[in-house]
Amino acid sequence: MLHLGDLKGAQGRAPRRPGDPSGALDWPRRFIDLAAGAGDPRLRAFYACGVPSGDTVLKDVPMVALDVETTGLDPAHDEIVSIGVVPMTLGCIASSASRYWVVRPRAELQPESVTIHAITHAQIDTAPDLGAIVDDLLATLAGRAVVVHCREIERTFLDLALKARIGEGLEFPVIDTMALEARLHRQPAPGLLAHLFGRKPEPVSIRLADSRARYRLPRYRAHHALTDALATAELLQAQVAHRFSPDTPLRELWL
Repeated sequence: MLHLGDLKGAQGRAPRRPGDPSGALDWPRRFIDLAAGAGDPRLRAFYACGVPSGDTVLKDVPMVALDVETTGLDPAHDEIVSIGVVPMTLGCIASSASRYWVVRPRAELQPESVTIHAITHAQIDTAPDLGAIVDDLLATLAGRAVVVHCREIERTFLDLALKARIGEGLEFPVIDTMALEARLHRQPAPGLLAHLFGRKPEPVSIRLADSRARYRLPRYRAHHALTDALATAELLQAQVAHRFSPDTPLRELWL
C-alpha cells in the first residue's frame, strides 16, 4: 500500500446483528441481500459463497490476506496498479497458492508513485485492465474473511474500480491488522501531573513495518502488493498469538 492515511471508505455498512450487545456487523445476512440484488453474475456468485459466521472462532476461519498498490491516495482520481492475495488460516499461510496481478490503471501513473511501488509504465502498458481479472480475484476472495492493513485502501479502491468497470461495487468484511494495532495501543488520557507539565506520551506507529517490528517479525521490502499481503498475514497470526486467542469469535475482529 502507498500510505496509511485517513482515507475514508465510500461503502455502506452491513446491518448489525439484532440483539448482539457487541454491535457486530451481520455480514452473512448482508451477503444474502447482496447476492439477491447483484446484477453481474460474477458478483452474484461471489456473494452466494457467503462468509463465515461471526460466531466462528478464529482458528476455524478461512482467510485471505489482501493488499493493493495504487497510483495515489485519492480514490476519485487514482487507481489500482497491482493486487496481491495470500490464502491463509490462523495456523497456515498458503504461500504457494498466492496470486499477484499487475493491472493497467485508467489514471495516469505519476513518477512519485513509481518511486514507491516500482511498477513502471512499461509494465502497465502490457498489463490487463482490472476488469479482465475480476473473475480470478473474486474467486480467490470468495468464502473467506479478508485480512488487510488499512481497510480504507483495499475496500474503497476495489469498490470504485468495480463500479467503473461493471457498474456495481464490491462489499466484503475485513480483519484490519492496522485497526487491531490501534485498538491495542490506544493512549490513555494523560494524568494530572503530565497535563500540568506538558508531558505527552509518544505516539505509537501502526504502520505495517512498525507493527511487525513490535512482534519481532522480519522486515520485508515495502510497497509490493504480494509481499505486503504476506506481511499482513504474518502480522495477524502474531497479533492473535500475543494479544487475542485462537478461540476469539470472528465478530470481535472483523469490520
